[in-house]
Amino acid sequence: MKGEANEKRSILSSGDPKWTGRASGLIVSLSLVMGLGISGCVLAPQGASEEEAKLNSVSPVFEPPIEARRLPALRAPAHWRDVLQRAFLANGELESAYFEWKAALARIDQAATWPNSNVAVSFSYMFSPENLKSWDRTTVGVGFDPSMNLSLPIKVQTAGEIALETARQAGEKLRMIKFDLQRKVLSSYFDLALVEEKIRIERENFTLLKLVSDSAASRARSGGSLQDSLKAEIESQMGESELANLEAEANSIRGKLNGMLARDAKASLRLPPRLPSPRPVTADDAQLIALGVEQNPELAGLARQVAGRKNAIELAKLAYLPDFIPSGSVTGNVSQVISTMVMLPTKLPAIRGAIREAEAMTRSSEAMLRQTRQDRAASFVANLYIMRNAERQAAFYRRRVLPAAEQLVSSSRNYYAAGTVAFADLIDSQRTLTAVRRTVAQILIERERRLAEIEALAGVDIETLSRSGKARATTLAPVPPQ
Repeated sequence: MKGEANEKRSILSSGDPKWTGRASGLIVSLSLVMGLGISGCVLAPQGASEEEAKLNSVSPVFEPPIEARRLPALRAPAHWRDVLQRAFLANGELESAYFEWKAALARIDQAATWPNSNVAVSFSYMFSPENLKSWDRTTVGVGFDPSMNLSLPIKVQTAGEIALETARQAGEKLRMIKFDLQRKVLSSYFDLALVEEKIRIERENFTLLKLVSDSAASRARSGGSLQDSLKAEIESQMGESELANLEAEANSIRGKLNGMLARDAKASLRLPPRLPSPRPVTADDAQLIALGVEQNPELAGLARQVAGRKNAIELAKLAYLPDFIPSGSVTGNVSQVISTMVMLPTKLPAIRGAIREAEAMTRSSEAMLRQTRQDRAASFVANLYIMRNAERQAAFYRRRVLPAAEQLVSSSRNYYAAGTVAFADLIDSQRTLTAVRRTVAQILIERERRLAEIEALAGVDIETLSRSGKARATTLAPVPPQ
């Protein structure tokens, strides 16, 4: 027995290759574990790469700093596509939503990285009068951070799925802001186009009133009715005042639109000399309604929120599974130890509470999604009805009312020149024509406003719709019509 003890002591003190090999092997194993803990890997959920590809497709628009970003100059006259493209590039809210989306995608790696705990390396040296080598007095330990449990991979993967749904929701938020900005810009553009059309109408009306006023004044000097001359002068002055009011309104809208385009409020913004042509809608009403419910960015964002909260329920249930803290240590050639600490889930009431909370939040999101779907569907149908009615009104006024009003004015002028119609009748005829022309312009612009609302609700550029009602992928730049 004494000889065996002496032999063991001699082996330990001499560094027998067999024991040294075991220690080295354990050190290598622990080094591999430590390397895995330092580098880590991402248990990326399915769909993360597709979401990142979507982000990358729009990144060239927003990644350059605003100082280095070259905003396109507006042509004169400015078309609505040019205005809209510049608004997309200049808008800070849209840019902020992009970087929120990018940050949400970066959180996937944070949530899905495994091991989820840092590596802890310990070193100790034993001072002893025993005849031991320095290596045998040294203890090197490798393990995970004891302050953070090492979660099971399924927990980390579920957390990554929650982060992915959050990132998808951020992407839908960007789409929602894009179409909301598009609606605002187009509405302001069409408002300005309407006011400028009214100005053109009033200028023509003012020119005619001046001619009538001059004619009435000439008649009054020749012994005609002085009352007609005064009426003509009043009508002329009222037309001039209305023209000044419209000019002020146009300047106000122009300043607001320039602000959306990151331009000086007083910068020149000249529109084409006529109303924009109506944008064609190739899909029928049933296809538009179905598309409005399926593609609505707000509904899509809420659906992602519901999916994320369902994953949160699963993650809360996974808390019933234990976590681990593995570690290992080497004390020279004396001992090699591998140990694991198991963290048992003893906070059962807290786990059950977390599950109930996740279930309640899921029900809340489902209810909000259901109500929003009903509200958006109703709003979509209402805007569609108004748009179609505006198309009907515009066709009716152009085909029936406007030609009749023009014929009325023409005949009234001839009869007034012949002295068979009173001056008041001529003025009433002119007022009727002006009112009809303004009504037609308002109807046409109302149709375009409602179309912009429909695009925002559907989350689809109307130019991307095929005749089958299917939409191509939309971009942050306006798509030219087919």
